[in-house]
Amino acid sequence: MTDPPTHGSAAARPHRLHVLVVLLLALAAAAALTLRPVGDGWAWGAPVVELRWYAQGLRSPGTVVQLVGNLFLLVPAAVAAVLLQPRLARLPLLVPSALATGLVIEVLQWWLPLGRVVSPVDATLNAAGALLAGLLTGLVVGWPTARPPDQAQRLRAAGG
Repeated sequence: MTDPPTHGSAAARPHRLHVLVVLLLALAAAAALTLRPVGDGWAWGAPVVELRWYAQGLRSPGTVVQLVGNLFLLVPAAVAAVLLQPRLARLPLLVPSALATGLVIEVLQWWLPLGRVVSPVDATLNAAGALLAGLLTGLVVGWPTARPPDQAQRLRAAGG
């Protein structure tokens, strides 16, 4: 039985190219879903009002679709990003990356005259989905999510 291709090996390159294409397609799909014009200007989604709307509307299919859609919007991109860059599965990198990506979507919805609702709750739900997907990808593929040991720890562990 042969060993699987390593991260930088020639055999891993086609895999990385495919994953990069998936990442780009996932980001393009997220942009298409969130940056499609639905009117002019923008509206502010007050967090308390939106949280109440979600809580009171969990029996409504429209509310559930909105909730699940926000949670899963960045999941494919997060999975692909962690497969491309395994260190992203670590919380100190994953949390700001997920939050920044959700925030960028909302900033673009505010900045561009799309007629969209700018919502911190949506950004948080997008980031939460990406965060969970990134962590699970790292765990399933077997990459440690903890910080790797520094040189001194490695030397001690090796008996040196």
